[in-house]
Amino acid sequence: MADQFVPLLLVVGLAAVLAGVFLYLSYALGPKHPTALKGSVYECGIPPRGTIQVRFYVRFFLVALLFILFDLEAVFLYPWAILYRGFVADGQALFALGEMGAFLSILVVGFVYVWKKGGLEWQ
Repeated sequence: MADQFVPLLLVVGLAAVLAGVFLYLSYALGPKHPTALKGSVYECGIPPRGTIQVRFYVRFFLVALLFILFDLEAVFLYPWAILYRGFVADGQALFALGEMGAFLSILVVGFVYVWKKGGLEWQ
């Protein structure tokens, strides 16, 4: 069983090493000539007005993370629904239904928790 994961681990390890090498090379070999013009903000050729940094509230990021979480739920539901006929044919329908029920119950508990905490309300 562990022999099946060796090629996957090798690919992931090689990808991590190459990513690190390329990041280091771009940092080490890249040009480093900072000037005031390069450090200035560029917005369509128009000088910026007001402060450069715009404050985003934490609620914005929480709503974005919740959207990603529940969007991924839908992504995992679709392949399961497609493969469910195969589970029925193999006699594993109850097991597959139980596993999906556990998955959905965890997500529903998280959804209710966020709802009770007011994480879905936009102010």
